[in-house]
Amino acid sequence: MSIRISTKRRPGAAAALLVASLALAPVACKRHKRVTVLTEEEGPALASMVATADPHAAAQLLTGFYGIEQNSWRWTAGRFSVVLRPPRTAAAKGATLQLKFTVPGVVIDKLKAISLSASVNGSALSPESYTQAGEFTYTRDIPANLLGGDAAKVDFSLDKTMPPAAGDQRELGVVVSTVGLEGK
Repeated sequence: MSIRISTKRRPGAAAALLVASLALAPVACKRHKRVTVLTEEEGPALASMVATADPHAAAQLLTGFYGIEQNSWRWTAGRFSVVLRPPRTAAAKGATLQLKFTVPGVVIDKLKAISLSASVNGSALSPESYTQAGEFTYTRDIPANLLGGDAAKVDFSLDKTMPPAAGDQRELGVVVSTVGLEGK
């Protein structure tokens, strides 16, 4: 078998070759996918309010939160922490911390009372005690001087928890649905 290469120039052949190569250039370029790498400094934007049932919020739930249950809430351990983005005006006006949670009947039946305390960026907030089962909102005003950065770490602590039991080896505190900072 022999291959014959023609060296004769045909009118318009160069133009056709140029058009064909330009037409195929975008296809060739699509093979190279752009990869965006987020560094720790450029991680996903923090939210000011976090619904614990949102799987995307899991990165903001630092410690002490168990898995999502019934697509709507999470149990906590005795100590649990979250990182939140302060609202835009928080550095000047402060903000309000809100933790929406439930004290289950089984917790009150066993422990009789629990006390919840919190700190924002290491500054303690006043605790609150609960002697009945039900839904509650722990609300505290946060002064502006604690919210000057891009993130606020909020640590919560319960004075008592349900110890691990035969069917569940977790230390159980309260059931949290949302936690966040609201602007004033």
